[in-house]
Amino acid sequence: MKTFKPTGVCAREIKFNVTDDGVIEEIEFIGGCNGNLSGIAALIKGSQVEEVAERLEGITCRNETSCPDQLSKALKEMV
Repeated sequence: MKTFKPTGVCAREIKFNVTDDGVIEEIEFIGGCNGNLSGIAALIKGSQVEEVAERLEGITCRNETSCPDQLSKALKEMV
């Protein structure tokens, strides 16, 4: 699993696994709003990295970022 340390959000860590063909296989947020982040994780599991990163980029909550935006950054870093 890859680990990403988000900034400016409540989640302390994002862990994810991506298949060789770019499909999100597993994702876990450490900290943050468990219900919302578990929902996001369930929705994007099985999706292509590029599609998820594009859809989530720029979503803001506070500090001009959000957990989805930070996940977008993590996925783009990985690619």
